[in-house]
Amino acid sequence: MISVKHLTRTFDEFIAVDDLSFEIAPGDIVGFLGPNGAGKSTTMKMLTGFLPPTSGEVKIDNLSIDQNAKLLQKKIGYLPEGSPVYGDMTVYQFLHFIADVRGLKGAEKRARLSDVIKQLELQSVLNRAVENLSKGFKRRVGLAQAIIHDPQILILDEPTDGLDPNQKHHVRELIRKLSQEKLVIISTHILEEVTSVCNRVIIISKGQLRFDGTPTALQQKSRYFHAVSLTLSYAADISGLAEIEGVADMEIDRITGRVTLFPEPDTYILGRITDYIHHRKLPVDSLYVEQGRVDEVFRRITNGAAA
Repeated sequence: MISVKHLTRTFDEFIAVDDLSFEIAPGDIVGFLGPNGAGKSTTMKMLTGFLPPTSGEVKIDNLSIDQNAKLLQKKIGYLPEGSPVYGDMTVYQFLHFIADVRGLKGAEKRARLSDVIKQLELQSVLNRAVENLSKGFKRRVGLAQAIIHDPQILILDEPTDGLDPNQKHHVRELIRKLSQEKLVIISTHILEEVTSVCNRVIIISKGQLRFDGTPTALQQKSRYFHAVSLTLSYAADISGLAEIEGVADMEIDRITGRVTLFPEPDTYILGRITDYIHHRKLPVDSLYVEQGRVDEVFRRITNGAAA
């Protein structure tokens, strides 16, 4: 369990984190979101004990991180922004070094090294210097060092940054597997990562908490939630769509030609729309119910229009 209460961090006159409070329990995969400069990385550094708060407290398993940093850091795997590593070491040397730092020895050390190398698919680069790796491989090496000691808590800052689509899928599947036994916090700019991996979302902006809930609850805040979007095979008169009972508004994307119909509150309009299309014989090429657009909600929340 991680408990954060009234956490604040200032740098001279700048308030990076402003009275932040939340709790995270085992089994949570938390997507920690915010625009650049929101205070995400600063918060993560305080959660891991690398940066002291100006005020407030962080507790892990009811122990203060300030007073028990060394003990609690043994329970944490941390992937910081940029994956700082010793570039002149080979991948194998670097992982051996981290295993030693984490106190792993003998058969346990060999087993953990073998496991993380296999999990992160690093076999092909073990004898290459870390500084000569691609950004994607450096990120995977960074993730390997974060999990090598099998921590109870994983705190990952942009874990899929620089990875290609296949690598992103592999890492996300690994995170899902690890979350069955661990508490996972992921700081990310990739909104699809939230809906595909996380079961909880925390959004901060200007160092303050703006949203804390499930990805579904976040989608439901979208004006597109349960809206109906359609495209036509060719031009036709669609003005009557806006007059259908229960339709509050209609939006036309002039670039893609997509038409989106927004429902009145607590109204499900799909059936009425399909009846109208069938009756008018409109040349509809595709039609679907929107599940809500997370990017639209994110922009609105972080611009201060919602909380």
